[in-house]
Amino acid sequence: ILTARKCHPSSIRCINNIEMFSRSLVKNIDMVPYGPPQIVLFGEGDKRGYTLVQLIMTSNIVAHFVEATDDIHLDVFSCKEFNPKTVEYEVRRHFFPEEITSQVVMR
Repeated sequence: ILTARKCHPSSIRCINNIEMFSRSLVKNIDMVPYGPPQIVLFGEGDKRGYTLVQLIMTSNIVAHFVEATDDIHLDVFSCKEFNPKTVEYEVRRHFFPEEITSQVVMR
């Protein structure tokens, strides 16, 4: 579970950048995508932003990109282990946040 605060505004508003992030993240945490990423812009006011859903063979990746605050709320859920530092690296590489907080929940 990761929150990235104060990302570069244009990076979270670019559907192509979000798609590149999704594909790069899936590859670099060694997951297998189940179909293409779904990226939809919706919401109003302080809730408006893109939402990303990428199904993976071991579960899913879901993120919401909040335009009002330039924040990202990301969940990478998988029964297969992955390196959380790689997730953080990919977020930094694609969205340039000022701050990241994250936690790993083992189930």
